[in-house]
Amino acid sequence: MRAGIGHNQGPTMERGQKWRSFQWQKARDAAMPKAVPLMVVKMHVARARQLGLDYPTYAAVRKATGRDIMGLLFSSNALRVVRAEAPQMPLDRSDAIEAVSGARKLALVHAPIRAEIVQQTNPVLDHVGVAPKFTDSWSAMRAHLGGIISDQRLARDQVLVIGDTGLERDWAPAAQAAGYIEAARYFP
Repeated sequence: MRAGIGHNQGPTMERGQKWRSFQWQKARDAAMPKAVPLMVVKMHVARARQLGLDYPTYAAVRKATGRDIMGLLFSSNALRVVRAEAPQMPLDRSDAIEAVSGARKLALVHAPIRAEIVQQTNPVLDHVGVAPKFTDSWSAMRAHLGGIISDQRLARDQVLVIGDTGLERDWAPAAQAAGYIEAARYFP
């Protein structure tokens, strides 16, 4: 039976619902392996290294999304590109990004910094775009970020956001991205 207007889609009130949930959980637990095979862990450690991530971070993102990370989305703050007249990122950040393999390296810059100048002065980045405005609504931010990610032919849940402010932390849920990590954690 289909729920009608005004139904809040809450739990069913039918008899036996708790028993069915228990049985479903028991069957799911039985189907899942108790430990990850060593070869899979080794592959994940190697992939984390390719992305410049520590293994626990990579494993947590992989477990949450069920997919591999295919793009890293950096904010201009995370890259320490903060001056419009000198948009070159520091050498240590550039080296860390250049070492990334098997993933797109994207960046979003805040105004007044211009994306095309950042792209020219930082060739290690695959794509540089304009960051959402501070005044954008949630839906406008979601549409803006989603458009940038889809233009790069990436799925939203395959992109990890790396930022430095609370506003940039909001990019991950708005874009339905794989997750968010602080720049200080990515660039130790």
